[in-house]
Formats: sequence, C-alpha cells, structure tokens
Amino acid sequence: MTALELVCPAGTPAALKAAVSSGADAVYLGFRDATNARNFPGLNFSRDELQQGIDHAHDNGCKIFLAINTFPTAGDSTAWHQAVDDGASLGVDAVILADIGMLDYASRKHPDLRRHLSVQASASNPEAIRFYQDAFDVKRVVLPRVLSVAEIAALNKEIDVETEVFVFGGLCVMAEGRCALSSYATGQSPNTNGVCSPACAVRYDEDENGRMVSKLGDFTINAFEADEAAGYPTLCKGRFVANGEASYLFEDPVSLNAASILPDLAKAGVTGLKIEGRQRGKAYIAKVVTSFRRAVDSMDDGAVVETDLTEITEGQRKTAGAYQKTWR
Repeated sequence: MTALELVCPAGTPAALKAAVSSGADAVYLGFRDATNARNFPGLNFSRDELQQGIDHAHDNGCKIFLAINTFPTAGDSTAWHQAVDDGASLGVDAVILADIGMLDYASRKHPDLRRHLSVQASASNPEAIRFYQDAFDVKRVVLPRVLSVAEIAALNKEIDVETEVFVFGGLCVMAEGRCALSSYATGQSPNTNGVCSPACAVRYDEDENGRMVSKLGDFTINAFEADEAAGYPTLCKGRFVANGEASYLFEDPVSLNAASILPDLAKAGVTGLKIEGRQRGKAYIAKVVTSFRRAVDSMDDGAVVETDLTEITEGQRKTAGAYQKTWR
C-alpha cells in the first residue's frame, strides 16, 4: 500500500502556517497574478511572502508546490516564464503546470525543478500521461475528478508516475476549469485569468416574493426561499428551468469528501491526497487539514477516523463524486 501524502491549500501566509501546523505534508499555493487558477483579490503570495513561506514550511518538514496552472496569453508568456524562474530560484519543491509550452520551458530552463501535471491538463489515460512523462519528465499527475477508484487502480498499474487525487472541497463539472461559462457571463475565465465567477460580478437581491436572488453579471443564477441557504453564484451550480421544472441541471451545490475511502485510494496506488480551498480562510484550512491528518494517520490502526465537516461544506452536503460513480 502506497504511503499517502497530504497536499493542502494556502491562499495566504496565515493559511500556509495553519496548514503546516495542522499536519500538511505539502502545501500548494500561487503567485498574486494570473499565472494561477485562484487569482482573487486579497489572495496568494508575493515573492517575499513565498520565500518566507518556503522557509517556514521546510523548517517544519513540509514541502511547497507552486501552482502555475493557467494558460498563458497568446503571444505573451512573460509572466508565466517569470513565475517558473522565480519559483525555481526561491526553492519550491515542485511546480504544478498545465500548459504544454510551460512544461517545455520549465524542463529546458530548469531541468532539476520537479514538475507536476496540473488537473487542468485533464490527463486521465495511460497514453496521455506517458506523453507528459516522456516529453517533460513529469513526476506526478493530478488526476481529473472523473475516475472511479477502480479506474485509478487500473491506471496506476500502467504508468510509472505518481498520482494525486482530490479528497475534499469544491467540485467542477468534470472539466477541471476548462470552462467558458464564467468568461461568457463576466469576461473573466478560469483558464487564462485564473478567476471563476469573480466577486466583482456577484450580486444578491430580494425579489417581490421575498426570495434571495443571486446574480452573476447580468444573469440570474438562482433564487432561494427564506429557509434555504444561499450559495455562491457559479453558473455550473445554478438552478435553471428545463421542461417546466427548476433544478440543478449541471451540478448540485455539494462538496467532495472522500475520507471514508482513503484506504481504497491507498490500495489503488495513489500518492497524494489533495484538499481544495485556496480561497478559504485559515480556520477552514486548520479544521480540514487536522481532520484529514487524523484520518490518514488512523489508517495504521485499521480504521479511518472521520470528523464531521458538514458545517463547512457547500450546501452542507457531501459526495464521493466520481470515485463511486453511483449514477452508473
């Protein structure tokens, strides 16, 4: 059974310290610009903050992975190249890349810098993964959230690359950020700007029936009754009318929680367990990381110790997502 590495998010220096003190084996983060897919105001790291974060993490036996996982603007890769160069010079333990051009740049300019393939690359079969390994010496692949445990196990038998999977947090509609919906509604895309449903485009109003109406740009995304919790208006988790019935057509507002199947993921050959949430505060990070640290460590005794995280999940509900593929 593969030893499991707990890979935890940090959107701020305070969150990084919370993740480290709560038991993270590695922390992933990004620079404060469009080179990473969580490019929100008030989040991410300056170069000086990253250096301090690396020093703090390394002093406590924790690794730092730098996410440079958006796609460069056509004709201008300057900021992305600079991010790779700076990450290498500051001493990150790995860079997380999605774009083929960026993988080529990093492998040529910094051959000793460990390269992980971002989930944004959506590599989910042996042929695709072997391409990235052969062309760019990728050491780890973050798998898209479309595979069952059995499929992950079968995949790991055919490749010689570490795999990392998501175990907690928000979900995309199985396209891993390659989505034009946010760009259509707000003019900003998660693929190139690093922003999905930016806060500047979000608005909440009350309609004539007393419902809370959430909007994104000029689009109404949802309407909530007084006894319903109002979720954040992302288009994929909006409620729309089809065939005369209002429902969540694309995806329910629900969070992934795979704590109960950690032993299955370990048996499937997974190396990294990834927690989503770089836009979350330090209290959230501390609670989730502490919970999963306890869960991973408890596996040595033969049973996973789970913590109830319902109150901090989206919609106060959890799902095993594609790991169990109950819709099949």
